[in-house]
Amino acid sequence: LPFLFPQQSGLYEYKIFGGLADCPPKLCVDVYMDLDYRKKWDQYVKELYEKTYDGEKIIYWEVKYPFPLSNRDYVYIRECREMDVDGRKIWVVLAESVSVPQCPEKSGITRVKSYKQSLAIESDGKTGSKVYMYYFDNPGGMIPSWLINWAAKSGVPAFLTDMQKACRSYSKST
Repeated sequence: LPFLFPQQSGLYEYKIFGGLADCPPKLCVDVYMDLDYRKKWDQYVKELYEKTYDGEKIIYWEVKYPFPLSNRDYVYIRECREMDVDGRKIWVVLAESVSVPQCPEKSGITRVKSYKQSLAIESDGKTGSKVYMYYFDNPGGMIPSWLINWAAKSGVPAFLTDMQKACRSYSKST
């Protein structure tokens, strides 16, 4: 989308197609939506919680960044829907950053003001799931190219591996 994100911005949109063997879609969705459980399995979570402001559920998420970079935080809304598309059950999760006066920026942490994520999960026809994710954020500040490259090449695949492990131990921990 060059008209939204000019090439010189250095920002990337990520589109991920993957599979999680032996992790049924409903289990994947339960693990993904469980913020308390995510604090246990996602090593990059510094702080994560959901609160209701003016009748709307808002999520606050602080992400650990490697030294010497500042941590980033997100304030966003999220919705999950189970859909039936021609007899196929597909779970869709949408998330987008919002500005909430009750969640002011914190000193020493960079607020990610532009964040959008779409996730779709369905059965792979066996015992696992097919996953599609679209992800964009503007992390703010100067992010070195080595970190951007690491996120694209290693961080995202590692997240799927961690998610798969989290799915396998979810029923034991809840």
